[in-house]
Amino acid sequence: MRKSSPELIKAVLHDLLEASPYLRAAAVLRVSGLTVEAIMPPNIQQEYVSAMSAAMLLLGERITAAMHSGQLDKVYIKGAEGHIILMSVNHELVLNVQAADRAPLGLLFMEMRLAVERLKKLI
Repeated sequence: MRKSSPELIKAVLHDLLEASPYLRAAAVLRVSGLTVEAIMPPNIQQEYVSAMSAAMLLLGERITAAMHSGQLDKVYIKGAEGHIILMSVNHELVLNVQAADRAPLGLLFMEMRLAVERLKKLI
């Protein structure tokens, strides 16, 4: 990554959060489980989320490979109070967002895809 990338990545996350009132948190994570940049509420354990997200992404890749479903696009988790979506940026990075239960998923997926395209240009 370029030297200015952390600030630019943070700007992409900020813009993504501004694009939807339903988004609560956003992060760019390494598939190794480390956080690159994140905007999360203080009650969320960022390191724990990063490590678990990496594990979920790995499982998603293994399942899609085992079921011959092609390259993994996203991992979607539905909780009682919202959604967590992991979307691949490249072989090294993943975008993670948390959204409210009422979030319009089609619009959210589109906003995430736009953010991923911006991130790809930065790295």
